[in-house]
Amino acid sequence: MPIGPLEEGPLNVMGLRKPFYPVIDALSEYLAQHGRQGRSPLTYADLRRYDGLMPTYDVAGKETLWSTVLYRPNDLEGLHQQLVEIYQLLVADGHHIEHLRVARIDLCTYGNSQPFRVKILNQINDNHDYYYIKYADASRIYGLELEHLLSPNAINYIRDGDTLVEEHIIGVPGDTFIQHPEQYGGHLNPVRLSKEFVKFNERCFVRLLGDMRAYNFVVDVIHDLDQAQYRIRSIDFDQQNYEGRARIYLPQFYKENLPFVHFAQQAISMETAEQYRNEERALLRKRQRLAKERLGQLIAIMRSDTLSSAELTLELANELAVHHKDPAFSKCASMGELLERHMEVMLGLT
Repeated sequence: MPIGPLEEGPLNVMGLRKPFYPVIDALSEYLAQHGRQGRSPLTYADLRRYDGLMPTYDVAGKETLWSTVLYRPNDLEGLHQQLVEIYQLLVADGHHIEHLRVARIDLCTYGNSQPFRVKILNQINDNHDYYYIKYADASRIYGLELEHLLSPNAINYIRDGDTLVEEHIIGVPGDTFIQHPEQYGGHLNPVRLSKEFVKFNERCFVRLLGDMRAYNFVVDVIHDLDQAQYRIRSIDFDQQNYEGRARIYLPQFYKENLPFVHFAQQAISMETAEQYRNEERALLRKRQRLAKERLGQLIAIMRSDTLSSAELTLELANELAVHHKDPAFSKCASMGELLERHMEVMLGLT
């Protein structure tokens, strides 16, 4: 998967947690205009008032990064009713859905956004679904919007003040999947899996989404007659154009993703990888044209917003100027300006 000058050097290492950035008025107005605002019956801060945490284990009995949240019994009935209402707001625009109840509330203290995961159960057929409640960080919201507009995946979320509610993204965590990909249905198709990783790598770089380590994306296996297709989907959008190192936005340079890289190197040639990168850029151009007005509105807001430090912005500007051999990058004063210029160059929009 040739990337040019960025291909040389050490693997990516992430530093300290990214700070939260507030939602400015212009972004808030954008969200309201496009149906992303809602009135949540409870807030992220409300869920933080728990009594204790209990470790959560996977099906193999191994402790996970999630902990089940314990609340006072007197608070549970009202809390569960509010969480059901939020789910109805997210998936049905607030319309009442019968026979739903909260099965469990978990918290991940490891993640940057420290999300709550709510398990909703349909008592009629025992079918269940998840959704997430997080602190509303502007970087993440920009990342969600760019994913919705530029990727093949629609994204559903609601923001209310400092609270962000997101739908569950279905798939097998990348680090789990790549250990035994043949176990997840269908006949393993190495070429198609490698193709999707190359295309995912390109999508992340074009829209400057960082920290795509294997546990921050999932693999969705799609059955197609006698073979399997694959879709790699981001589930973590906190590092949307924040870091100063350009390599951070290339999933192929994380040690956690080396199994995917080695898998692809065995399955496809460099020439084929370049073909898939060109295909993905063609698809991105089409999506950009379809969402041109809305995307332009979003990036205009990003241009005037503060999404990183001046030092990191300057570092990324200089690295992209070298990578693209384009001194115009060095004149960009914000991450939004850098993203706009980078997409123009990568997609040939200039």
